[in-house]
Amino acid sequence: MARTTPHDHPRTAGRPLYRRIATDLLAELRDGTVPPGERLPGERQLADHFEVSRQTVRQALDVLRRDGLVATDRRGSHATLPGRPVEDPVSLSFPVGVRAADPCAVDRATVTWETPPEEHAAALGLAPHRPTLVHRYESAAPDGRTLRTALTSFSAVALSEVEELGRYRDRADGACAAQLQRAYDWMRRAGLALHHRDSITHATDASSVRVTRRVHDQFARPLEITDLLVDAQQDALVYEFTVPAAD
Repeated sequence: MARTTPHDHPRTAGRPLYRRIATDLLAELRDGTVPPGERLPGERQLADHFEVSRQTVRQALDVLRRDGLVATDRRGSHATLPGRPVEDPVSLSFPVGVRAADPCAVDRATVTWETPPEEHAAALGLAPHRPTLVHRYESAAPDGRTLRTALTSFSAVALSEVEELGRYRDRADGACAAQLQRAYDWMRRAGLALHHRDSITHATDASSVRVTRRVHDQFARPLEITDLLVDAQQDALVYEFTVPAAD
């Protein structure tokens, strides 16, 4: 969910606060920040996000439930808006290779605002020690064994031109779950053609494979770089492909 403050959206005077929060939350759900079926942040996180009490958040969620826009089950609350499903075949997974072979794997993804690794800063054209949005992904087997990890750094271009990504800056504290599965879709909707170059090599650990993905747009501006470590053994491979911008 994107960070917002009470001054970010005009609100109609006289409306109950919980209805105003319901309207703001619905707007964020509709912009694709949380895709249909994805779990919403918990009440405490939503309360911090909108700077209101948890009781107000509960009332706002009740409004959306009554309208059939949010549903709650054992997983928590999730959006039920109509729209393109997350697993749409034309969508690209973010980060590359996140889908683990083990269906019981536990995934965790967070974002921070920090100085990226030196090689990432160089690839993105960032000045030394300049912070940016950094995404961390980890997938672990039920026994706790790490299956794969990924570290992604975004460029200043991506954060300025892709609204959904830019919104994460103020809440990138490394604690909240990051819902960036549709990052590549957001880039395409912003009019960016995505040029990927994925290098696959053996990592220092012979049992792992490293995938480095570099993405730039149609103007050769860097958008992001991802390093993924996978628990597998494969031959080195480099491949490239282009995804056109959305019409």
